[in-house]
Amino acid sequence: MPRDGGTRLVQHSSDRVRELLARRDWRGLREFLSSFPPPDIAELISELPEGEMVIAFRLLPRDLAAEVLAELDVEKEEALLERLRDRKLLEVLLELPPDERTDLLEELPGRLTQKLLNILPPAERREALELLGYPENSVGRLMTPDYVALKPYWTIEVALEHIRRFGRDAETVNMVYVVDEKWRLLDDIPLRRVILATLETKVEDIMDHHFVAIEAHADQEEAIRLMEKYDLIALPVVDRDGVLLGIVTVDDILDVLEEEFTEDVQKGASVVPLGTSYTAASTLVLFGKRVVWLLLLALAGFLSGSVISAFEEVLGKVIALAAFIPVLIDTGGNTGTQSATLIIRAIATGELTLRRWLSVVAKESAVGILLGTALGSVLYLWSYIWKGDLRVSTVVGLAVVFIVLFANLVGSLLPILLTKLRLDPAVVSSPLITTVMDVTGLLIYFGIATAVLS
Repeated sequence: MPRDGGTRLVQHSSDRVRELLARRDWRGLREFLSSFPPPDIAELISELPEGEMVIAFRLLPRDLAAEVLAELDVEKEEALLERLRDRKLLEVLLELPPDERTDLLEELPGRLTQKLLNILPPAERREALELLGYPENSVGRLMTPDYVALKPYWTIEVALEHIRRFGRDAETVNMVYVVDEKWRLLDDIPLRRVILATLETKVEDIMDHHFVAIEAHADQEEAIRLMEKYDLIALPVVDRDGVLLGIVTVDDILDVLEEEFTEDVQKGASVVPLGTSYTAASTLVLFGKRVVWLLLLALAGFLSGSVISAFEEVLGKVIALAAFIPVLIDTGGNTGTQSATLIIRAIATGELTLRRWLSVVAKESAVGILLGTALGSVLYLWSYIWKGDLRVSTVVGLAVVFIVLFANLVGSLLPILLTKLRLDPAVVSSPLITTVMDVTGLLIYFGIATAVLS
């Protein structure tokens, strides 16, 4: 049909739409509307009452409906989407290109956005969340919109009926959430409290207004920390205005913890996290994730060789010193790794802050002296029994004390420094400590040997 922007044609078309609606001529209305471009259809149905607007929209072909939806004003979009059934909503959403779908989700209220996200298939939902701006590893990527919400003015009888009706599809009903008319979170209430209240009691009368919530853009580790701290089974997720968007459950947290544990194990072995399961990773992926650190560690081995070459004269005089090199290097590396593991875990759990580095130095110095003295004494006696050379035993015993002390300090301070530089200490600490202690351990050993033997 030719387009005419004049008022007369628009008025005539509107009258025709109302006439077809009154006659319930659904086929005729579908054909009439389909003859217009999407912007004109949007204008025509926007003039109808909400009920008739929904009927007209539902008659449109799937692809045309998606284009018309993109042309509607936000208020009309909201009114329309509120009244459409999930099946029709899903058809329209899937017809929208990802960017237009994101635009739609961004301009709608948070409550309605979550309703639409809830009906999307998992793959499209992940894509929508990503495009909505929730960063990777953020709570927004983790949350589920499947929860039960109550209004404060409802009676317990109404609330229980609502829970029975919608609880089947909820992620959990052990905790229900109270929201106002703008869907802002007012409280979370254990189901037990709802069940034990009398039927005439208002929901607001059993609220204590003590709840913990997290913003959708927060890191998943913050959600883990809050759930551990407050012993929560579910954590509500809100936007900056306090609008309830979804919840994070214990099941979600366990999945994250499993992923993080897997990554930590891989990082501790100087392997860049695979980002997928071992069986799903290809040969080239496994090669790429491992080869970098292996090359760096191999190159670092040349530094250790250079140190040994520099002290060939000392080794030539007392060849027995060479027998203790592996023990001393391993002791330094093991000590540093132990210390680093404890500090990395303390930082990850929030137990240790970067401001407390001086207390870390003091504590680890004391621990290092005790460990060094204990290990040094044992190796002093063992080396004397084995080699029968008091000078060699003295060198070995003193070297162990200083190597262990230095390794303990390096292992404790390096994660703090890397965290300050915004590097992942779990990835860098282990290979770096090994490299540092290989070189410095040999320098300490041969330095003491030179002093004692001369």
